[in-house]
Amino acid sequence: MSVFLPLTLDDLWPLLSDPQTRLMAGGTDLLVRRRAGFLPGPICCLERIPCLRDVSVASDVRIGAATTLSELLENREIAEKLPVLHQAVRQLGSPLVRNQATLGGNICTASPAGDTLPALYVLEAQLELGSRTTTRTVPIQDFITGPGQTLLEPGEILSAIRIPLPPADSTQCFEKVGRRRALAISVASLAAMLRLTGKTVREIRLAFGSLGPTVLRCPEAEHWLTGRELTPDNLRHAAGMVRQSVRPISDMRATADYRRQVAGNLTLRLEACLP
Repeated sequence: MSVFLPLTLDDLWPLLSDPQTRLMAGGTDLLVRRRAGFLPGPICCLERIPCLRDVSVASDVRIGAATTLSELLENREIAEKLPVLHQAVRQLGSPLVRNQATLGGNICTASPAGDTLPALYVLEAQLELGSRTTTRTVPIQDFITGPGQTLLEPGEILSAIRIPLPPADSTQCFEKVGRRRALAISVASLAAMLRLTGKTVREIRLAFGSLGPTVLRCPEAEHWLTGRELTPDNLRHAAGMVRQSVRPISDMRATADYRRQVAGNLTLRLEACLP
């Protein structure tokens, strides 16, 4: 097995001319599939390219795709400006996994259960995609097209994630439910970003993980809650709308009916976002 360790993007591009070459940042998903006999061919590691590991905060937040989850957890500006992403990362895997796993890898794996994805959806993240000759920017909701499926073209990489700075008065939260209390793959998850006046919702974004082939927004519930107070009755109504809109499957972790019930229950917990 050939393993390449490029130090710059100029070193990287020629290696991608072989369509069998597999990109690896952290490898926490790729190496599992490799050991199972999938994904043959050379491996090209990205972690030694410095420009893919930068984190900067200015008019927006820019996170290099090869930034590890542990690096995000340790970044005070991420915790302050993007608490929903910080909370999601904190609940993903173990410290050993977070030391290896990268934000770009979690995105490109495109698992419906990827913990960072609902957070990135409510943050309206934009993805920088680059190749030897072109660069383009794609909203995350357009980039992920299905389980394990993305818009990445041959010879192209996800180079960075750009996130507009949320309004200073926004409230952000992330919750997930798994089959155990720690190190669990999500049965269902919810990321939310709200702007409130007292108990009244001025703006709300909801994104659910593990409840469809991709992360799901619920515009019906968002629209209905806008202008209303976060009362138990209003949240129960919104929870019913969420249960009708999600598209869960049954698998070894949970039945579709259970996931649908949990989606509504997570919505009810938005009352905890009240100051």
